[in-house]
Amino acid sequence: MARDFIITKEHRRFKEFATAVRKDKTIGICHGEAGVGKTLSARRYAHWDEVGTFVDEWGPRTEDDAKVHATAHRCRTIFYTPEVLPRHKQIMTDIQHLQMRVGSCVDEHLRAIGKVTGIRVGDVTKLVELVIIDEAERLTPTALELLRDEHDRHELAIIFIGMPGIDQRFRHYPQLYSRLGFSHNYRSLGRDELLFVLERQWRRLGATLDMDDFTDAQAVGLMQRRVTA
Repeated sequence: MARDFIITKEHRRFKEFATAVRKDKTIGICHGEAGVGKTLSARRYAHWDEVGTFVDEWGPRTEDDAKVHATAHRCRTIFYTPEVLPRHKQIMTDIQHLQMRVGSCVDEHLRAIGKVTGIRVGDVTKLVELVIIDEAERLTPTALELLRDEHDRHELAIIFIGMPGIDQRFRHYPQLYSRLGFSHNYRSLGRDELLFVLERQWRRLGATLDMDDFTDAQAVGLMQRRVTA
């Protein structure tokens, strides 16, 4: 997916938002309609196609691992999607598991460049600075409270991603809502940017987008209506 990713204005806005949340060690909300690109941007920011696959397939080490360690060090971010009807204890266990593995990757990189030496001391989960949680509507009030407590105790930056209205839902949880530092509305592509993306997708398929062709123009019109609906 990384090879086919097209950097749009909205992705740049998301990147600025995520960096601000991480830098300020606060909590942020990203909301937008289904299909606008929230999840893709979040996975891209966390380099999750590379780092996530690596930590999921935890196993024998190779010389290529150093590249993943360096990437994990640069982003220091995990991406997590809770299950439908999740148990709050399982959510925290899953997140801590990812923090431990990504933190270990960061630690390995720091050792490789000489910034850390000797026996590993301390909690490597603290090397993870940002947790991005997709499909945040699935979280129970108890899970939200546990995550808020994790933020308070460890100054862990958290981004919740969800559909429009999730920011209003969080108003019902004053302790969490009072800690929100940023709210980001991930908007649909405008017509010019939509054409920019489609032209490149057509090209990858070995075709040419011709707006003078009724079929192509009709397809573009349909896509525009779907992303702005």
